[in-house]
Amino acid sequence: MSDSSFLAMAAQADMTMAHIGQMAEERGANGKVKEFAKSLVQDHTNDYRSLSDVAMKTGDSIPKAIDKKNEITISALDRYKGKAFDHAFLERQSAEHEKLITAFKHEAEHGSNPAIKDYANKSLPTIERHLHDAQDLLKKHS
Repeated sequence: MSDSSFLAMAAQADMTMAHIGQMAEERGANGKVKEFAKSLVQDHTNDYRSLSDVAMKTGDSIPKAIDKKNEITISALDRYKGKAFDHAFLERQSAEHEKLITAFKHEAEHGSNPAIKDYANKSLPTIERHLHDAQDLLKKHS
């Protein structure tokens, strides 16, 4: 994956996670799931801002709207409410954050632009925490 492809993927992930987090705050049944969702919204919104700054410095552009692929992901969750939503949301967050960790680690180790590598490295702990939290909640609420 090129540095610019990584930036686009990260931007899509941030926008999608923030949107899904807002859905979970509204539709979730469990208070702990809603707290997790709120942290997703905050963290991924802040991360998108950081990503925008990096893209400006590197002369890259990042998407400003969620693409069709991620709209499908959002639509798939749209049919759930309450406990069923919580479960589907947590499963999706666990899977998506696993993929993000792989991509961010790869960029941090193999990217060609030092600013983008640094961004990936700094973002990893938050993504890893999200994965841990999603998996933990999934175990407790399954």
